[in-house]
Amino acid sequence: MIVTVEICMHCGACAGSCPKNAVFLNDTLPVFTDACNRCGRCVKVCPVGALEMEAKA
Repeated sequence: MIVTVEICMHCGACAGSCPKNAVFLNDTLPVFTDACNRCGRCVKVCPVGALEMEAKA
């Protein structure tokens, strides 16, 4: 997951939307754990578009 730090409002919508509890907020950024299954819910709920999916390798 790519986080655009400059526009993230640190609102927690991403963490609240995650069905796997794979996102948490630290002091400055959302952090994604290995439990993230790349469902994209966090990207859809971000009110400022601060998240985007990384391309699969």
